[in-house]
Amino acid sequence: MRYFLDISYVGTRYAGWQVQNKNPDVITIQQVVNKALSTLLQTPTECFASGRTDTGVHATHQIVQFDIDKEQNLHRWTIKLNSLLPSDVVVNSIRRVKSDVSVRFDAISRTYQYKVSLERNPFLVERAMFVFKPIDMEKMNVAAQILFRHEDFESFSKVHTDVNHFICQILEANWKMEDDILHFTITANRFLRGMVRTIVGTLLDVGSGKTSHEQFEKIILDRDRKKAGHAVSPFGLYLTKINYPPDIYT
Repeated sequence: MRYFLDISYVGTRYAGWQVQNKNPDVITIQQVVNKALSTLLQTPTECFASGRTDTGVHATHQIVQFDIDKEQNLHRWTIKLNSLLPSDVVVNSIRRVKSDVSVRFDAISRTYQYKVSLERNPFLVERAMFVFKPIDMEKMNVAAQILFRHEDFESFSKVHTDVNHFICQILEANWKMEDDILHFTITANRFLRGMVRTIVGTLLDVGSGKTSHEQFEKIILDRDRKKAGHAVSPFGLYLTKINYPPDIYT
């Protein structure tokens, strides 16, 4: 039987999601969740996520898949797993899904949010990016709308990444100001490695006046990573939502 865990985590002290067999000294989110599941089930158990988050990236809503031989008391599982996990990793819920469902390939869309603080705030250290120069949010929102005109985002992808194509469908992209923090929200059917952080860095260039709207669109059309802005810090990035078809659950 297959189950989905809905988990949240603060990624600050972790080397990303994926277990790193070549570097066993680093701690990853997958590693601590595998350990908790294996302890609870009293058998080696491996979990898989809807997508890999990089070092320092956080998640308010990550979905994790694992298999077991027989049905269990899910309410008790949630309590027990949280008692076995570090305090910066939390299981929000557990749901049973159909046995042929893939946590990665059956996802319809994923949503990320990036936080930019315009003033120093000790409570946002490693939770947001700090920017102390004037930023024009309206200009960035106009540029964000340009993303909807395109599907090939090679310019915003890490180089030498193992993908067959760079086509993504952007479903949502906007900036909002809340409590002196700029929130960039982006939803797509898929994301490339480093894509969100590079889009944010390039949009911030637009907001600071370094890059025009015409130049922003040309960066996309040129499909050249060297022409895009720098990838911003991972500490301001949050995976916030993964959508699945409703009929995957049992």
